[in-house]
Amino acid sequence: MKVVDEKNSLLQGFLRWRERHIKDKQFVLILSFLVGICTALAACLLKFLVEYIKEFLTENFDSTGVNWLYLVYPVVGIFLTGLFIRKVVRDDISHGVTKILYAISRKQSRIKRHNVWSSVFASAITIGCGGSVGAEAPIVLTGSAIGSNLGSIFRMDHKTLMLLVGCGAAGAVSGIFKAPIAGVVFTLEVLMIDLTMASLLPLLITSVTAASVSYLLTGTEAMFQFHLDYPFSLERIPYAIALGIFCGLVAWYFTRSMNWIENIFRRYSSPYVKFLIGGAMLSILIFLFPPLYGEGYDTISLLLNGRSNAEWDTVMNNSLFYGNSQLLVVYLLLIILFKVFASSATNGGGGCGGIFAPSLFLGCIAGFVFSYVCNEFQLGGTYIPEKNFALMGMAGLMSGVMHAPLTGVFLIAELTGGYGLFLPLMIVSVCAYLTIIVFEPHSIYSMRLAKSGELITHHKDKAALTMMSMETVIETDFQVVRPDMDLAEMVKAISKSGRNLFPVVDVRNELIGLVILNDIRNIMFRQELYHKYRVENFMVTPKACIITTDSMEDVMDKFDKTGSWNLPVVDEDNKYIGFVSKSRILSTYRQVMVDFFSRINNEKKYGEERFTNCIYGHS
Repeated sequence: MKVVDEKNSLLQGFLRWRERHIKDKQFVLILSFLVGICTALAACLLKFLVEYIKEFLTENFDSTGVNWLYLVYPVVGIFLTGLFIRKVVRDDISHGVTKILYAISRKQSRIKRHNVWSSVFASAITIGCGGSVGAEAPIVLTGSAIGSNLGSIFRMDHKTLMLLVGCGAAGAVSGIFKAPIAGVVFTLEVLMIDLTMASLLPLLITSVTAASVSYLLTGTEAMFQFHLDYPFSLERIPYAIALGIFCGLVAWYFTRSMNWIENIFRRYSSPYVKFLIGGAMLSILIFLFPPLYGEGYDTISLLLNGRSNAEWDTVMNNSLFYGNSQLLVVYLLLIILFKVFASSATNGGGGCGGIFAPSLFLGCIAGFVFSYVCNEFQLGGTYIPEKNFALMGMAGLMSGVMHAPLTGVFLIAELTGGYGLFLPLMIVSVCAYLTIIVFEPHSIYSMRLAKSGELITHHKDKAALTMMSMETVIETDFQVVRPDMDLAEMVKAISKSGRNLFPVVDVRNELIGLVILNDIRNIMFRQELYHKYRVENFMVTPKACIITTDSMEDVMDKFDKTGSWNLPVVDEDNKYIGFVSKSRILSTYRQVMVDFFSRINNEKKYGEERFTNCIYGHS
């Protein structure tokens, strides 16, 4: 107890000293630097653990035959992960990026402290033992948790916390991929709401710091070795467009299928039932298709660097397809088909991982298959370099799945050093994005929040509505009446109320109608009618009811369609809760917008000041 008190007093002393000597804006820059160091260390630790576990388990595998341990390792991995999450963490840590978006939307960017370490160890066990997911989403959640909790420790406001959460995400992507530009772009495209000079500088500091630490610890080489043997030429532009469309369709299949499979797992409440289904599905798929083991980065390296059929055929090592080179395309198409099942089974069965790596993996295979088929059947008469299109496919799938075309372009360019293919990377990414938005308006990260109306978007009006809570606009000071009450009792209720609306409920508190004061004004003072009329005789059916689970957009739509200024609120069982007035919503909306723009203007003002100082050399 004494130690805790001493720590608190030291922290309070430091906070007082900081307030006197360091301005908030300068302190944010210091925090962004610290976030960069911490996220890079976490990313390197996760990569080390994954590689160590994988090498330890698979180093003695025979590449020419079937390895039955593929049926065992993935099951053990998700079992241990599920046990770790239930017994140690005791919280849901899946869908890392979705949790960040939810924290920004609903929790004032506050992320639980255990997320600083829990996702690292959980995903290391899952992926190292063969779980067909990526380590990037867990490390992004870890980085964001580091930023959020550092900000909380030093008593930063929720607006600064949101920025630090973004810094953590940028540092995580930068640290694990050694891709500082992609880290910043990912945060701005997927997580952040507005780009200002004041927010850009901390993001850059964190991202550069994280990449530098990763360079020091793991070397300066790109994550995937890639040599541009065939520079891009104009006659391949139609093929790049076609590849983009193909990647968009594959991304659509991946997104919809994953959502469908996840819904199946949600039907089961028992974690052991989920484990049995997910474990069986995952182990069988990995046994049949060993490239599904883990992140799949070995397969990506093979397809990016292979030069002949003999080298590409090694992708079928350890499988039942070994030695059947004529089935290479069929084998890869089956992997594209079943990868989503393996990834969903991993997370649904109790594992922990993200879809960064599956997107890169699928994109690489999709691009390779596209170019291989074009060359085999001589479609168009132009040679299509397989390795180039495998690289471009990675950008296309990432763009389609995440709805982040810039992230796809910069990440793949930095991952491989493939800057000579910048133009085709952009073409494929844009075409993939344009294709998938025809079918799916939300990314795989945001669709879960969008369905529940909890997603903050770049659209300021919608963002303001999202930030408004239903609880803050419900009014409960209405006099409730019963349908069997006579007019005399109704008049007494009117005398006790300052409202002109009266909800009518039955014995189960279910809303059955409304009494509008203006409708009974002509009879309420006629005493001879007091015992002749009952509430049920003059009550009316409400034009619409607001359900507590409705989003604020849905609420405003109901007001617009009915032309009402007041609507009753009920729960999903039609139990009466209260009323919502349009004026109350508009008032709350205006206040939210004032706060929203005030933050943006302050950041812009700060950014302009920094810019002016840099130009004119003022301190």
